[in-house]
Amino acid sequence: MIILAGAVLVGLVFSLLAYIFTRDSLSKYDLPEGQRFSPADATAVAASAAAVKALNKRLRGASGPLEKMPWSQRIHSMRETMDTFFAGADTSSVVSPVDAAGVAAEWVVAPGVDSSRRFLYIHGGAFMAGSPKGYRVLTDKLSEITNSAVLAIDYRLMPENKRLDCVEDCRTSYDWMLENGPQGPDATAPSAVFVAGDSAGGNLTLALLAWIRDTQRAAPNAALALSPVTDARFVSPSIRGNLDSDVILRPLAKRLAWVPGFLIGLAGRFMAGHKASDPVVSPLLGDLANLPPILVLASDCEILRDDGRRYVNKAVEAGTDASLMLWDNVPHVWPIFYPDLPEAAEALEQVDIFFRRHS
Repeated sequence: MIILAGAVLVGLVFSLLAYIFTRDSLSKYDLPEGQRFSPADATAVAASAAAVKALNKRLRGASGPLEKMPWSQRIHSMRETMDTFFAGADTSSVVSPVDAAGVAAEWVVAPGVDSSRRFLYIHGGAFMAGSPKGYRVLTDKLSEITNSAVLAIDYRLMPENKRLDCVEDCRTSYDWMLENGPQGPDATAPSAVFVAGDSAGGNLTLALLAWIRDTQRAAPNAALALSPVTDARFVSPSIRGNLDSDVILRPLAKRLAWVPGFLIGLAGRFMAGHKASDPVVSPLLGDLANLPPILVLASDCEILRDDGRRYVNKAVEAGTDASLMLWDNVPHVWPIFYPDLPEAAEALEQVDIFFRRHS
């Protein structure tokens, strides 16, 4: 009887712990869903599907089957692929390397733009890969449509560096950009300031906005986050629900598929190299009031869809001007595939409208 009672007690304790670690207090932010964009007809659907298939084939061909590689080799392959994938693309901007107070970066300046308008771009790559070199098609286009000089930064990457080093480099670069332009130091305040990032860079963008507000720095006019990570605990429903449909992140996310729900937080801490519930690495968990206007774009079939959805809904509840736009049947961070993917052009049209509204 004593043994049975003990077993029951142990079972109750484990049940309680499982409830504590798996309950989702943010589920109320899963609605509303946000504005949705879908192809207009069957022909457009077929064209988009073919483009996505071709792009995925190119990615897989460039990197090989990531999920079968040792982790160190996987990181090397990711970096090589992201740096070379768009290497042959034509751009019109002048690209100038620069040292942004110790952070490697480059100015991307489209012809005829107003360099007093500054735009900080923070690349993605799971905090372990990516560089400005692989994003020149996108930063070239952002410079053009926002009539601004884009500062694309090459922040320190994990695992050679700590997660918070990525955060620190973004802060340093933002301060430096406020005082420097493509022509050098500028004592005049910029006429407009924007911040954007994708995936991991979207996470860093949203964390940066909170730091700018909390330290009472000059706030950007508006910010853009493409398919951002907002919760490093990896507990939003789409993390598991879209695992099979996310053609880009599936090889990286498969390692979470077997992890029990109540251990996901520990896995998140391990992957972040920091306490996953800290708003510095999980901006969704912080105070989202009094932030500049924010536009979040996400794919309806990617694992980070609900990270973006929850962030926007919580920000709106806090009084921030935030909006979510969802696209059907497109890969993670599809705007980087401009002009190959028709939906990339659609997304950038919406980005153009958003930044014009807040210039």
